[in-house]
This record gives sequence, C-alpha cells and structure tokens, in this order.
Amino acid sequence: MVFSHFPALLLLPCLVYSASIPFTRPIDVESTVANLTSSAYASGLSLLNERETSLRTRADESHCSIHNIAIRREYGSLSSKEKLQYIDAVKCLQKLPPRTPANVSSGARSRFDDFTVVHIQQTLDIHFSGIFLPWHRWFVHSYEKALREECGYQGYQPYWDWPKYAHAPQESPIFDGSETSLGGNGEYIPHEGPVIQSPDGKTSLPLAPGLGSGNVTTGAFANMVVNLGPVGGLNNTAPGPDNGLGYNPRPLKRDVGPALNERYANYSTVLNLLLKPDIEAYRLLLEGVPYTIEIGPHGGIHYVIGGDPGGDLFTSPADPVFWLHHGMIDRMWTSWQLLDLTGRRFGEQQINGGGYGHITWANEPPSRKARLDDVIDMGYAAESSTIGEVMRTLDGPLCYLYL
Repeated sequence: MVFSHFPALLLLPCLVYSASIPFTRPIDVESTVANLTSSAYASGLSLLNERETSLRTRADESHCSIHNIAIRREYGSLSSKEKLQYIDAVKCLQKLPPRTPANVSSGARSRFDDFTVVHIQQTLDIHFSGIFLPWHRWFVHSYEKALREECGYQGYQPYWDWPKYAHAPQESPIFDGSETSLGGNGEYIPHEGPVIQSPDGKTSLPLAPGLGSGNVTTGAFANMVVNLGPVGGLNNTAPGPDNGLGYNPRPLKRDVGPALNERYANYSTVLNLLLKPDIEAYRLLLEGVPYTIEIGPHGGIHYVIGGDPGGDLFTSPADPVFWLHHGMIDRMWTSWQLLDLTGRRFGEQQINGGGYGHITWANEPPSRKARLDDVIDMGYAAESSTIGEVMRTLDGPLCYLYL
C-alpha cells in the first residue's frame, strides 16, 4: 500500500464555494455536520411514515414503526441515571457466565467475554472487507440485545461523538473518571505512542502517545480485569496465551489523549465522510489504508482509547468503550445511507464496492466480492445473521435510528 492511494482530506472551501462565488468566510463545520445528521434522522422517520401509510391501506403493519423505533443517543446527552443504568448493565454482563466452551476459549469468563472471543476469532476476516460495516452493525445490536434481555437494561446502545470531545477526550463524560464515566484514563506513565506494524515486519509507523498508558483506577470501571488477549502485541506487552483466547487476567489500561482524536476524527473528517459520493470513497476515509499513517477515524479512535486491550484490534471489545466507538461507526454509516436514498441504495453494490468489498482483508489474498447472503457469524456470543438482513436499520430484525 502507498500513501498516494488515499485521497487527501478535501479543503473545506471546496465543499461550498465555486469560482463564481466570492470567498467570504469558512463554513461552520460543526453546524453543517449537525444539520446533515439531523437530515438523516428526519429521512429515517420519513421512511417509517411512508411505510406506515402504505401498509395501512392494505390493513397490514410492520414490526418497525414510528411508535416503537429505538433511538440511540450520544453518551454525554444521557442523564446521570441513564448512564448509571447503562454501566450497571455492562457490569451485569461481566458477571454472567460465558456461553463459549472452555475448549474454544479457556480465557472467556463471562458473557461480556463471549463478544471479545468472536471478535478475536474473526478479526482478519471482518476488517477491510465487504462484511466490516454490516458485521459490526450486527455485533453492536447483539451486544445491546444482551444488555436489554439478559441484564434488564431499558435503554439503547449509546455512542461516542468523536469530534465533540476531540480537544480533550480524557475530560469527556466517557473518560472523566466520575462515577458516571466508563472509567477514567489510565494513570500517566511517560511513554512513546503506539507503533503500527505491518505483518511482514518491514513497516513500522509510530503514532502520537496519549496522556495515560497506565491502569484505570477511577470511574465506574476502575480496577477492571481484562481476561483475554492481547493478540497483535502491544508496546511492551507480550501476546496472550492460545492466540489471545487463553486466560490472561490483567488490569484495564488506557492511553486517552487529544492528539490522535484531533488528527483522525475531527469535525472536518466527519463532514467529509458524510459527503463521500460512494462506498469506496467512504470506506477509504473511514478505515484508511492498512500499514500507512492514514488510519482513518476507525483506527484512529481505537488508538485514542489505546492501552490494553484497546490498542489491540483483536481484543479491543474487551474495553467497554469499544461499544460506544462502534456505535458511532454505525451512526456514521446509517446517516450516510439515509442522506441519499437514491445514490446510496441498500443493495449489494453498496457493500462490495472498491478494494474493501471482497471477503479477505484488503483483498489479500485475492477473493470474491461480498454478497448479501454472506453469513454474519456471531459464534457463541449471539445469533448469526446475513449482510442482507442488516443493510438498513429499519428493516429485518433491526429497528433504530440515531439522534
């Protein structure tokens, strides 16, 4: 892979000005993003209303309607009570016994761990491939369903609005160390940042460090124990036993800071993402190019969490914040889909376009394109589905929108 394959971020004036219009001042990027996501939400509600009107004429009804649509919200917008209810549900999942057999993963000690196991097992198939977006959409839905059905959670999966806290994510409601946070940052230890290493060992790309690196000792998940991984290897951390599936108890660590958040997931990045014309351009910005410094907001935010297990792509779901990050990934895809119902149809071409549309990591080795009937395998964590069943959040087994 080479840097020239990745399109540079668009200059903001180019988004709104032409040669015939005199330049006066830059657009308000934050407000533009808010307007676009609001338009996507309204588009989803409009689709539901149109469907209800059509079905009513046939004396029929849909499982997903304006009356039962689930609304996922940004974590900071939740009340203290709602945050504590979400935290209690996650802790409940961490206490329930696993469904994964010990001969599959001896390290899985809870229902929470079941989700990390399946992610470890499939990481090299579900990233930079045609199944990436639908697989993780179903993954987050399945986790949300477990919280609700097994732990009595009454709300829905919240998300992390990346640019909202980009200048100081460690001080956001997610990481501020209060009782309603998902645990604080790791204790500060002088250190170097993570290094992106290619599989052949020939490419090493250092990234900026965060403001932590040590154990999480504050907030709701203070002193949490991580059971699985790491797999890919972290700075100064040896890989865990049995390819990360063995039992390897250790403290949760984080390395949260602004440098990577500002670089990879600011308001300009999110705006450019929403304006991408097709799935190929969209995913090149979202996921970047493997083994280059252009890692996109997906990889960038994983490294904003950093630490252990957050800095290991395989084991990253073992940090409770993973689910807020991938809630935002799904929010962006959902919004992008709803902003152009004609050009961004929910068919096969909107999942297998471009180099990331195959069934292998960046089409290496070369493989066929992903299909709508390809199975989304949840292992022992949850029921499986197919790509086609989860292409829209208002159809099939899904029924939700994002505010």
